[in-house]
Amino acid sequence: MSPAVAPAEAPLLSLRGVTKRFGGVTALDGVDFDLRAGEIHALLGENGAGKSTLIKVLGGIHRADTGAVVIDGQTQSVRGVADADRLGIRIIHQELSLASNLSVAENIYLGREPGRWGLLDRPAMESAAENLITKLGMAEIRNVRQTVSELSVASRQLVEIARALATQARILVLDEPTSSLSESETEALFTTLNHLREQGVGIIYISHRLEEIMRLADRVTVLRDGHTVGTRGIGEVDQHELVRWMVGREIVDYFHRPDACPGEMALEARGLKNEKIRDVSFELRRGEILGIAGLVGAGRTELARTLFGIDRLHGGTLLVEGREVVIRKPQDALEAGVVLIPEDRQGQGLVMIQTIAFNLALPWAKEWNPFCRPDHKKRGAIVDRAINAFGIKISGPEAGMDSLSGGNQQKVLVSRWMEHCPKVLILDEPTRGVDVGAREEMFHIIARLVEEGMAVLLISSDLVEVLNISHRIAVYRDGRILETLPAAAATMENVMQLLTGAEDQ
Repeated sequence: MSPAVAPAEAPLLSLRGVTKRFGGVTALDGVDFDLRAGEIHALLGENGAGKSTLIKVLGGIHRADTGAVVIDGQTQSVRGVADADRLGIRIIHQELSLASNLSVAENIYLGREPGRWGLLDRPAMESAAENLITKLGMAEIRNVRQTVSELSVASRQLVEIARALATQARILVLDEPTSSLSESETEALFTTLNHLREQGVGIIYISHRLEEIMRLADRVTVLRDGHTVGTRGIGEVDQHELVRWMVGREIVDYFHRPDACPGEMALEARGLKNEKIRDVSFELRRGEILGIAGLVGAGRTELARTLFGIDRLHGGTLLVEGREVVIRKPQDALEAGVVLIPEDRQGQGLVMIQTIAFNLALPWAKEWNPFCRPDHKKRGAIVDRAINAFGIKISGPEAGMDSLSGGNQQKVLVSRWMEHCPKVLILDEPTRGVDVGAREEMFHIIARLVEEGMAVLLISSDLVEVLNISHRIAVYRDGRILETLPAAAATMENVMQLLTGAEDQ
């Protein structure tokens, strides 16, 4: 007997009364959500509000304690990822899940490789990948034979998106898809999503960038503390109301640039050169934020890696507080008082399989564990100071790192270096994947550190962020600083003209 056909007006997907508990913690409490065919429905909420748990229930990663998943009017059992795949549900998670040792094409068609006479048809696979990438406008990954480990975080994000779109998805879930994308890459993604919407695909779109939501979504649903706050058509709400729904209060001072009071020279770069950076010079003073504004692929992360000793410097001079230093490895940078908060916090900054206390105490192991004789009291004091000074929200210091929201993970990364206050703090995409409330907290933390005399080098793909918190903005393109502007003279228009080369036309 064939299943009944759902009425045309029925939602493509309905989640009804979904509840999920982990031990004594209720992550979802009777959540309702629906998605129509040919709709982009935004799902908003602070980190920890329940968004990730909800989409993991939909994707078969978690099983709900109570509630129903209804597709085309039929209640479905989603007991695993295979069930979700069968139902046409594709989820692109915020933390990427690529095989770094495989090529772009191999990742896109992993598990669905085309074969011929029982063997992998590599030419067919690579041709299909090239056609897909051309269709999606993802020029940054057009070399489908390139190994994923060689790609930037932004390009890896594009591979993840291409992999999801390589199949005929009926329900597509994107979790922070533009967090590492340039403006042109974001535009290409939006074009693709609008095309999929026209084809009747239902899209659940999760992002902390409210300007994207207002531009792209048809409807928006907000979660807070595992509950549904409400659902509205996008024309019925504004950004301020959405923020109030998410955090339960008004956020007035979103960025909070500290007062300009530059002191002595903290870091000076003269003619830095290697394979990725070309004749870079700048000055950074104590009590100042120097923002590096550049598009993805401009070489900003490579500059940060070089300053921290991850990548080798082939020429040029670095001075810290007027003294020339040679930084060949991260240990040299730390001894000079330079620390880096990397873009990929989980892959490069934190030990996710370890505890919060382990991560906070790790840089100072020589102090609390001399001669392999651990001083647990001293270790505990280091951990407690970091947690209290930065207001890290935890269930306990021995809880796993993976129990923390993105915002609190970022606080762990910053706070652990403050036991012995560094001279220079390099922040590479410090608010990537964190919600509006955590972003506000992060900006206040940065401002406090600067007001106490720290020098901050800020790298961010969010130009609004760079313009609103920095005292000076260095415009960075093709491995070079083109111009450095005081905050008062920098506008979105003139910075974008420099970044895109429009002034050269």
